[in-house]
Amino acid sequence: MRAYGSLDFDAKYKGDAFMFSHVMVGSNDIERSKRFYDAVLSVLGAGEPLRNQNGTGQVRLFYRHDGGTFCVSEPIDGESASFANGGTIGFKCNSPEQVRQFHDTAIAHGGRSIEDPPGLREGSRLGAMHLAYVRDPDGNKLCALHRSK
Repeated sequence: MRAYGSLDFDAKYKGDAFMFSHVMVGSNDIERSKRFYDAVLSVLGAGEPLRNQNGTGQVRLFYRHDGGTFCVSEPIDGESASFANGGTIGFKCNSPEQVRQFHDTAIAHGGRSIEDPPGLREGSRLGAMHLAYVRDPDGNKLCALHRSK
């Protein structure tokens, strides 16, 4: 088993079926979290994470291994990390239309739209993606994601 640090890791796993695109947890101390997850995830064979700073300054760590991605992030809203604040459960979608359908169905069933409207995000080192973010009725943050080819 080997870790994949490349940003185009999807090509390696073309045709494989994964329910989740990624799992993200929040951190109040990103360096402490990096030390912890570097050690723990190396047991599984994951290598160094891709370190990314978003446009508003939050640092995020992306650990990739065997087709999955585990992420640690400083919360985007500037509040302390807590259950589901800075945490996201990402669901892999097959098309931009499916991203929109995920979003609209969530809203129709008691969810709440958050962050930017559903749609294409470009300009990141992570590549172009179609995203939609919602909170379920209990407040858990969910992401629908389709990676553009």
